[in-house]
Amino acid sequence: MSCKNKKELWNIANTLRGKMDPNEFKNYILGFIFYKYLSDQIEIYTNDLLKNDNIKYFELEEPELENQNKYSKLIDYIKERFGCFLKPKELFSQVLKRSINKENKGFIIDDLIGILKNIEQTALGAESEEVFKDLFEDLDLNSTKLGKTPDQKNESIVKILKELSSIDFELQNDNDTLGDAYEYLIGQFAAGAGKKGGEFYTPQCVSKVLAKIVTTGKTKLDSVYDPTCGSGSLFLRISKEVKKVYNYYGQELNRTTYNLARMNMIMHGVSYRDFDIKQDDTLERPQHGDKKFEAIVANPPFSAQWSGNQLFLNNDRFSQYGKLAPSSKADYAFVQHMIHHLADNGVMAVVLPHGVLFRGNNEGHIRKYLIENKNYLDAVIGLPANIFFGTSIPTCILVFKKCRENNDNIIFIDASNEFEKNKNQNSLTDENIEKIIDTYRNRKEIGKYSHLASLEEIRENDFNLNIPRYVNTFAEEEQIDLNFVSQELKKIDDEIRFTDETIIKFCDELGIGKPF
Repeated sequence: MSCKNKKELWNIANTLRGKMDPNEFKNYILGFIFYKYLSDQIEIYTNDLLKNDNIKYFELEEPELENQNKYSKLIDYIKERFGCFLKPKELFSQVLKRSINKENKGFIIDDLIGILKNIEQTALGAESEEVFKDLFEDLDLNSTKLGKTPDQKNESIVKILKELSSIDFELQNDNDTLGDAYEYLIGQFAAGAGKKGGEFYTPQCVSKVLAKIVTTGKTKLDSVYDPTCGSGSLFLRISKEVKKVYNYYGQELNRTTYNLARMNMIMHGVSYRDFDIKQDDTLERPQHGDKKFEAIVANPPFSAQWSGNQLFLNNDRFSQYGKLAPSSKADYAFVQHMIHHLADNGVMAVVLPHGVLFRGNNEGHIRKYLIENKNYLDAVIGLPANIFFGTSIPTCILVFKKCRENNDNIIFIDASNEFEKNKNQNSLTDENIEKIIDTYRNRKEIGKYSHLASLEEIRENDFNLNIPRYVNTFAEEEQIDLNFVSQELKKIDDEIRFTDETIIKFCDELGIGKPF
């Protein structure tokens, strides 16, 4: 999709600015785009099936669908392909026509409410039920934020639908232009949502680093897992790094973000059969049993609170460590959870605040156990400050493997000083990213940038992983030529002496006292 079309989408999104904040109106815009995508895909698919009958799907009447055996099979085909079903009159194109129909005064709110509910209900009892269940619950078309009166609400909705219809999403082409545009909008909403933006979106530059790390040496992945998956952006970034990902597994606490993630996956062409995203608290109520995953990525909420209930010491995720992460900082609880789900041939990359590198007590105990007892830690990568939405704190990426190729050292990379400074936040350029990945994959030692630390060196540092202990970025001051400085001082003394003598001479001529 062109930059022009992306800007047009953002302009459409801004039709609701002023009525509600970005974190609210994103639900309407992204929901309507998803509805249009699903509708257009179904229409393209059914028109192709019906081409030999010289009829378009929207021309079929409901009795024809239900009573004629030939056309009734269309329902099964549509449900099998898309996981849900839209009647001809429920298509986006037909709703748009009715929105300008003078007979009903273009009033379509009740129509749309029924259609969105029907999409969810047509998946009931099917394999896709969980994917579509309550998917549109955040699209409250009766909200007073859309307008004070029904006519004002309708006017807002119709305006959005009309403007969406004017953009070519290129669905006939076998590409991901609409998915990319959807991802672009999510990024824009995250940027505008401030601190809340970080709850559902990982900046693309960070996603690229994580994705490239966990796909190193692989062209296909059996499974990818993200225990705090947000809008699913990390999943989709990984899919661009390999030829095929067979299964995506995720969990998300926030209900609205969970809905967004499901839409995002479908919009990027991921079949409802190929992803399993749950909604609940990952640490307190994990939803994927003891499954093991080939690749794990995560950007958990930094230093979040959790219960830290001592009963978890009997849980397989935490029991071997003997201690739990503090209730005020769940960072290592997420690490322990992810390690539990990591396959023996897997790679795990997680973004965390710098404090995990050096904080003591229970966190220090867990950190030491992971390095000395298990030898799982493979890399520590320092990122620039102010790179995430809503926080300016410096962060790092920890890479873990259960079967490490280089099990006698850990690569430390200090990428904190190489970034592109933007207006509101910093970002990594493609060159910055490639340097990180090349250094990690080839375990290069680069002055003031990276260092291969032996396990003995880390032991000598009492398992403190603070990056400056291993990567010396200190810039030596320019050497001073003391002889040159001495000569310069002598010149200054001579100039002062000459000036004093001149002043004394003037004072004598004027017959006044000397000032010194």
